[in-house]
Amino acid sequence: MAQVLEFKLPDLGEGLTEAEIVRWLVQVGDVVAVDQPVVEVETAKAMVEVPCPYGGVVTARFGEEGAELPVGAPLLTVAVGETASGGASDDADTQGSGNVLVGYGTSDAPARRRRVRPAQPAPAARTEAVRREPVLPDAAVPASARPGPAVAAAADGQRGGSGEATGPVDGPVPVISPLVRRLARENGLDLRELTGSGPDGLILRADVEYALRAAAKGRPAAPTPEPPARVAPATTAPVPAASVPATSAPAPGGVRIPLKGIRGAVADKLSRSRREIPDATCWVDADATELMRARAAMNTAGGPKISVLALMARICTAALARFPELNSTVDQEAREVVRFDHVHLGFAAQTERGLVVPVVRDAHARDAEGLTAEFARLTESARAGTLTPGELTGGTFTLNNYGVFGVDGSTPIINHPEAAMLGVGRIVPKPWVHEGELAVRQVVQLSLTFDHRVCDGGTAGGFLRYVADCVEQPAVLLRTL
Repeated sequence: MAQVLEFKLPDLGEGLTEAEIVRWLVQVGDVVAVDQPVVEVETAKAMVEVPCPYGGVVTARFGEEGAELPVGAPLLTVAVGETASGGASDDADTQGSGNVLVGYGTSDAPARRRRVRPAQPAPAARTEAVRREPVLPDAAVPASARPGPAVAAAADGQRGGSGEATGPVDGPVPVISPLVRRLARENGLDLRELTGSGPDGLILRADVEYALRAAAKGRPAAPTPEPPARVAPATTAPVPAASVPATSAPAPGGVRIPLKGIRGAVADKLSRSRREIPDATCWVDADATELMRARAAMNTAGGPKISVLALMARICTAALARFPELNSTVDQEAREVVRFDHVHLGFAAQTERGLVVPVVRDAHARDAEGLTAEFARLTESARAGTLTPGELTGGTFTLNNYGVFGVDGSTPIINHPEAAMLGVGRIVPKPWVHEGELAVRQVVQLSLTFDHRVCDGGTAGGFLRYVADCVEQPAVLLRTL
């Protein structure tokens, strides 16, 4: 007989605890091979294709596109060993490679998907599925039109089998979203005391938020409206908009926007930076006229064009070699400053998905041409949403070119757990005293935010002054090449 195995959302690394389903790559009934990508998810760091460690027939999917799942939640189930018809399957593979990401595990090319009709589970198996209460598997109709067995069973229990709500009872709680469960758990709310406003009494996030607001105001939670009528499961037509319940309640006088995905990760990291790091900022204006002339000369000499960001990165790595205190981190538990012998240079990149900080590995060992190429590659991947978690972590120092937004200065927030960040404003013509005379020069403002635990102002000022000297006189940089 075929063995049904459950594939759970794997640990995607770097402290990630949840992911959003962006696109399913397989359907129920498809035959999948070991390590074949089955779903595309978006974490707080990147878009990732998740491969299945089992080969066989997909019998169920858990979660709709757009839903968020915690690490360890079921993604899908696969029947391995046999096809639904009872014969041995050439496409099924009982040997899994483990919960791995793309690029790991077996190297065999994934087999072409083939649709088969999955076998119907035995009655005992269906009963067990109700008890387990997973997030709902896909069916032939949208989940909002046809609740899964766990929700239906819980809803029938609440209604006492007569269609009328009877209050909390023992049995499964009609909740699909693990985030709703976590919200209730973190706030000490018993979900059995709620009547959901979703189909068949499904408890939505809006129901939990309403109950929490009611509790905060010292009044009991009002009963939610009667759930909409169940759509006949025989149809596969789209559900009318009027029958789809709202997933969130608007805040009084405004709109609530969840802090999740990249926006949530950025919020958490910036908050932690300001909470843990005693930062200070110093800045200086620099005459970048000679740097721009040097760049123009380099680009007219042939070869790939050199970017301003690459030149600033090369200056940064030279400055960090002279002031290694700023290329470090603080181990708070050990009460030690850890200095790095390499420079993994992060740079801020604005994308449609939000602010990300790709990391150029071993930036100290790259020349201006190599840095330009790597910046271009990582920027393109950032805009396409294809950066890997490894390309977004491990930085030791960050360069922030906010001049692309048309601003002169800023006070950067350190990219925790690093110790410093250099900000570069726009380069614009300004009046400047040059060789004793007033002239129009290309001026840029440089700002350095640093962790005051790793060094004092003298070190930070020396670093920033060296960077400014290299900008004003690029020949200074030749001494360290």
